[in-house]
Amino acid sequence: MFGKLSPVPARERPDLVPASVYAALAYVPAAQVVEIDPDHADTETLCRVYDLPMEAMANAVLVQGSRAGEVRQACCMTLAHRRVDVNNAVRRKLDVRKASFAPMEVAVEASGMEYGGITPVGLPADWPVWVDAAVADTDLVMIGAGYRRAKLILPGAALLDLPAAERVEGLARDLG
Repeated sequence: MFGKLSPVPARERPDLVPASVYAALAYVPAAQVVEIDPDHADTETLCRVYDLPMEAMANAVLVQGSRAGEVRQACCMTLAHRRVDVNNAVRRKLDVRKASFAPMEVAVEASGMEYGGITPVGLPADWPVWVDAAVADTDLVMIGAGYRRAKLILPGAALLDLPAAERVEGLARDLG
């Protein structure tokens, strides 16, 4: 299923993930890791170069909004061929007037991860992790590993074992 890549248990390769991600692997013990060329970390390129199915790719999207001066943020997990519904589902769930994607600098600083490698595994405990139902229902998904040079592979439902994770129906919709 994962083409030219050879996954190994993620706990065996601490060099491929930041310390926060490595510590959080305790919540997702089935996670495997693969090393990739960081120049091919973007989803479409990754699928093309490594002969991977787009349907098994899941992306972490960091979102934010504010209410009464309080910044509210969350990590939304969606399949790569779907789009997070920021203007409706996310805005309502954050309980803000306007929600948007977190700027790159904010996403990198808040997560402690590399842009293009951000994963819900190892995010700070105060970040809610909203898992689109389509992700949770996918047998195996490939997600970021914290660094662009690696990806994690795990059952979609395992993401629900992360602290502050919850399944959200209608979080994302098909592109098009």
